[in-house]
Amino acid sequence: MKFGVIIFPGSNCDTDMIYVLEEIMEQKVVKLWHKDTDLQNVDAIALPGGFSYGDYLRSGAIARYSPIMKKVIEFANNGGLVFGICNGFQILCETGLLEGALLHNDNQKFVCKNIYLKSETNDNAFTKKIKNNIPLKIPIAHGEGRYYADKKTIEKMKKNGQILFRYSDKNGNITKEENPNGSLENIAGICNENKNVFGMMPHPERASDDEIGNTDGKIIFDSIVSFLEKK
Repeated sequence: MKFGVIIFPGSNCDTDMIYVLEEIMEQKVVKLWHKDTDLQNVDAIALPGGFSYGDYLRSGAIARYSPIMKKVIEFANNGGLVFGICNGFQILCETGLLEGALLHNDNQKFVCKNIYLKSETNDNAFTKKIKNNIPLKIPIAHGEGRYYADKKTIEKMKKNGQILFRYSDKNGNITKEENPNGSLENIAGICNENKNVFGMMPHPERASDDEIGNTDGKIIFDSIVSFLEKK
């Protein structure tokens, strides 16, 4: 299996993503520069976190027009597996591959801390190995992580099982107090209707190594690799 990790000017979590995929998951990885137009026959594409193009205009708004994104959109529309973390999530929303938008945190501050997530479904490539009643402890680091979509879109996403993660407490209770950014309905991660494109604000790549004392995020990568192995 081969993963492509896209690197934009301002990406700062690309090395973390590559490390987890190569060293922890033992997968082949290729670096894809934002000006590339060849996806090198990858099986899945990761858009890492960071501050693409300095987060000018809106986060992800300029990266959406990078040459490689035309190929990423084609790859996704043909059923290819694409996942974006933090800034990657923002970029996927800007492209329209994912519905909704990421707005400034409701407290207007950059938030960096560990939070808990509760998975809503395991009927997809990204959460298939996660038990719904076991919250995951994963760090966040963002200033524009407040998920928003109109009511009609939210209801459609609920019906289709597109809401994958919500912010919760350590016991899995989904409350306003545990929402770190004001996201609608505590939404932390979603997928598209075809369930091959996924975005989340928390950073599972920062919680996948025994050396840092937290491997809760690794199960997401386990899910992705398991899905690809069975394709």
